[in-house]
Amino acid sequence: MSKNDAALNWFRVLDLDELPEGRVKTVTAGHKSLAMTHYKGKISALDNKCPHQGGPLGEGSIENGWLRCPWHGWDFCPHDGKPPGGYDDGVPTYPVEIRDDGVYVGMPVEKPHERTVTDVMAETMVNWGVKHVFGMVGHSNLGLADALRRQEAAGNLTYYGIRHEGAAAFAASAYAKLTGKPAACLAIAGPGATNLLTGLWDAKVDRAPILALTGQVDTQVLGPGAFQEVDLAAAFSAVSAFSQTVLDSSRHAELMNLALKNALLKRDVAHLIFPDEVQTRPASERAKAGGPQGRMSPQTITPPADMMDAALEKLKASKRPVIIVGHGARFHMEAIIAFAEAHNIPVITTFKGKGQISDKHPLGCGVLGRSGTPIASWFMNESDLLLVFGASFSNHTGITPKKPIIQVDFDAMALGKFHRVDVPLWGEISVVVGMFQEKLAGKMNSEDQREEIAARWKIWREEKDRRELDDRGQGVNSASIFAAMNRQIPANAVIAVDVGNNTYSFGRYFECQEQSVLMSGYLGSIGFGYPAAMGAWAAAPERPIVCVTGDGGFGQYMGELLTAVKYNMNITHILLNNSELGKISKEQKAGEWDVWQTSLHNCNFSQFAENCGAMGIRVTDKSQLDEAIQKALKHDGPAMVEIIADSQLI
Repeated sequence: MSKNDAALNWFRVLDLDELPEGRVKTVTAGHKSLAMTHYKGKISALDNKCPHQGGPLGEGSIENGWLRCPWHGWDFCPHDGKPPGGYDDGVPTYPVEIRDDGVYVGMPVEKPHERTVTDVMAETMVNWGVKHVFGMVGHSNLGLADALRRQEAAGNLTYYGIRHEGAAAFAASAYAKLTGKPAACLAIAGPGATNLLTGLWDAKVDRAPILALTGQVDTQVLGPGAFQEVDLAAAFSAVSAFSQTVLDSSRHAELMNLALKNALLKRDVAHLIFPDEVQTRPASERAKAGGPQGRMSPQTITPPADMMDAALEKLKASKRPVIIVGHGARFHMEAIIAFAEAHNIPVITTFKGKGQISDKHPLGCGVLGRSGTPIASWFMNESDLLLVFGASFSNHTGITPKKPIIQVDFDAMALGKFHRVDVPLWGEISVVVGMFQEKLAGKMNSEDQREEIAARWKIWREEKDRRELDDRGQGVNSASIFAAMNRQIPANAVIAVDVGNNTYSFGRYFECQEQSVLMSGYLGSIGFGYPAAMGAWAAAPERPIVCVTGDGGFGQYMGELLTAVKYNMNITHILLNNSELGKISKEQKAGEWDVWQTSLHNCNFSQFAENCGAMGIRVTDKSQLDEAIQKALKHDGPAMVEIIADSQLI
């Protein structure tokens, strides 16, 4: 063994008979990719990367005694890597030994990893509390992906490789809606990045903090129109509150600090663009990771005194006030419910706020609006004052402007957004409710409407019982499906719902206890449900995770069932299969259009689930519902209950 050989690491790369004469094969020795050649009885090892365009020589062929690059046809000697004609653009070769048990290649000892700018940024991201990344690794984000890999290896984050980037953004959006904290989504340049946009818009319009990380082509070819080049700064400008390209000269930790500060404070989308060559640039020896320390102030916004006084006067004068809570109040419900109980105030939710107060609570009146119950609309109509917390006043919710309104929101622009309100209160909800409690103790004289609430629930539950009896012989009715879910879904579950008639029926018929509900609210994007359940599982794997979709919504992201199987995500999927885009058919009929192109050709989804490695159960009769849902909930891993549903009995 020579002095130089002592500095080599030897890797077994081939069996003795694995590479026939005249053939080429790609192998890996450590982290090094090699092109192995067998020509004129000699096996040689060449660097796999062509020096011109980086073409994989191991995918080439030996022609007329030369190894030909598969990308642009340049030739190299299959033994020493030199090109014909005396040029100096050859490829390195490495020593080969034929041993009794195989072919070995000697490689120089790898140098220790040198910290890169993306290492600094990934460390900063973790310091801000980003613990989960959903994405797809590809050729223009490999340096960044390797930095994320190192953070995962250190136990600082978890990475989930999805099958479509749109699912990554939806999963991250759902994670943020459930926790109030950002997750990240990762994509390559071009189509990978643009695939994120729908999920990012979902997060934006529902005020969920999210971090998007996208690769980009090398800066030296940016502009003329390189392969997969898209102007990402322009493409993401409308959806993101913060979007910047990471350059060699950037203050790298500071860019990540600013991205996450914008996401958290504005409850919005932050986006960073990583050109390919920048991702592996060595970090300065002095580079330090950032973090939130000294960057964030407590969000204890106190409303102006004159507006608070106006709100207090209206509350003191009210006899039948009603509280309406939206999705923006989800982290403040303990204080709101305590206030409602102290002053006998009924509590209504928007559809996005479903589940924020139990439907079993004596003051809970269910959901208002198109996906709601007659209980909620009754108490709004019979009220003399509406106290609205964290709601957007969507036309789907139908909060009447004809009643006196006190609106409380952390976002001053949300106050009176669609019409004037009597008292717009800018403040953090918990702070405002705490002030109400303090200043109204013993000073309100509102009626106790608990008996009236119970009577209205009795009327509605009797109506639901009658609807369970409906049967046209064309599938199970929705009232029966959600009645079974009421009986079987654990009280502490997270339920991700999709878009369509299945969602409207869920809003009407399912009675929440302590369940958390996730949906694509303002965007109303079909396909949200299953990726959202993946995000919920990442956020709360200790809780039962349930997904409710129609066949149309699930069809958009069916491949993500494979992701759920890969990571053994414990998701129970309730799939309503009516072979139709039922909500669109309904709208065509209501608009006096012909019903056209809303039928769906479906597979047997339960068999598809089994083929993916999940549990699949098919239900064709309502008598099978309870047993099927029970079995799916008990299964350790992804499970699907496919229910053949009647598209008319919703």
